[in-house]
Amino acid sequence: MRIRAAFSVCLLSLASFAQTAPSDSLFNTDQVVTVNITFADPNFWNTLTTYYNNDLGETLMGSVTITDLTGTYTYDSVEVDLKGNSTYSHPGNKKSFKIDFNDNIGGQKYHGMRKVHFNNCWGDPTFMREKIFFDQCQEQGIKAPRVNYANISMNGTFWGFYNLVEAVDKDFLDRHIDDTAGNLFKAADNFGMGGGGGGGAEADLLWYGTDQADYYDRYELKTNESVNDWTDLVDLLDMLNNANDAYFQANFPSQWKWNDLLRALAMDNMYGNLDSYIHSARNYYLYHDSSNTQWNWIHWDANMAFGSYPAQGQNAQTLSPTYVANNRPLMTRIMAIPALRLDYLNIYCALRTNFTNAYLDPRIDSIRTLIEPHVAADPNKQYTLAQFTANITSDITVTGGNPPQQTIRGLKSFITARNNSLNGTLDCTTVGLEELASASDLGVYPSPATDVVQVRLPEGWSMREVLLFDAMGRAVPFATGSRTVDIRALAPGIYVLRADHAGQVLSTRFQKL
Repeated sequence: MRIRAAFSVCLLSLASFAQTAPSDSLFNTDQVVTVNITFADPNFWNTLTTYYNNDLGETLMGSVTITDLTGTYTYDSVEVDLKGNSTYSHPGNKKSFKIDFNDNIGGQKYHGMRKVHFNNCWGDPTFMREKIFFDQCQEQGIKAPRVNYANISMNGTFWGFYNLVEAVDKDFLDRHIDDTAGNLFKAADNFGMGGGGGGGAEADLLWYGTDQADYYDRYELKTNESVNDWTDLVDLLDMLNNANDAYFQANFPSQWKWNDLLRALAMDNMYGNLDSYIHSARNYYLYHDSSNTQWNWIHWDANMAFGSYPAQGQNAQTLSPTYVANNRPLMTRIMAIPALRLDYLNIYCALRTNFTNAYLDPRIDSIRTLIEPHVAADPNKQYTLAQFTANITSDITVTGGNPPQQTIRGLKSFITARNNSLNGTLDCTTVGLEELASASDLGVYPSPATDVVQVRLPEGWSMREVLLFDAMGRAVPFATGSRTVDIRALAPGIYVLRADHAGQVLSTRFQKL
């Protein structure tokens, strides 16, 4: 289908935009690194857990030796601290943690990174959900941390097999965005019911007034902390929640790396990653680029992708592609405004090209080959090796957790079931026409397009009343037919088509590839 094929070219070019960095030598090849941490404190584990429970930002100093495919590296005076919320309930002492190489020795980095996270793969018998999901984000030009694997030992004792995850910090921003001076906000790890169910101060992007202090329990400012100016976030939320539809449609997308944002939201829906903004309102960052003043959406923590999050009765396999949970204004506004909804659906359709068993199963098999011996050797894994094997292909039922009994979707079976559901709810060959016909009196399709777009006008309106503007608001000359616009001479980008009839103005957006 032309829309998806053409848009995939755009996605590949975006995916290659990221800056080269020393960390590429670690993440560009799938591997399992060896990490040996040594603490002078013989009672290190009790100290680490005490610091975690105190929740005062205390860390324990140690040294670490890491062996990867490029060599062996030793770092003194690193800071280690436990992390996580639900992941902390992992059985035994196999807790998630992070290492800060730079805190005590300025400039000390591992492959150019100040910090590295080690996640215990809580709730994931396959050890692959976060790896597969974030790898696909990278392929599609979606900002997300990169993932590899590590065997961890502490004071000579083998601790377990972990995900090794890139931190979202200034090193990440430098590589992925090429700007580090803006505000980076993290969605706070507050645990309510999800889906707007209450019980916690969710990072829901709702408007809570002009006082930035009213947002402190919902977001964390991770850069420019001493300045502590949240005006940009408050202004963004004001527009999101309070602007009328016409103003919102005309101005909100330009505040963002818009297609990147839509890709991120669509990926969460498609892959059943409901422990994210679209449902639980967690596990994302917002970065305000100081060079172009646009906002960037950054993914975080995807161990519950492929339908593993218990989402209050929502079945991730059959989730509507336009699912909107309660109190999620970003999704509500996008889905309620026809032109923005169409932007989202076109991107959703483009992403579906690589969401198939034919494309993803070989990738899953490749990672399984790499990690299976290490999963087998992990004495502290949450699930058995048999469950690891079974859950790659099929759903399994586990007991003893929270909830007490839970079905964990198989990776390959989820892809199959999700595609079957989407085939019945979203026809990507006609999405432009059907969406515009059912939801708008003015529309342009297909979008994206390369040569000619069709224009749907309200009854009685004329193409003589149509104007075209570029993303900067400048009028653009164009050639029209009876209901078409020839766009072959236009530069690639986002355009606004506006019709003015007897004082009534309608507008919609489309993309020229």
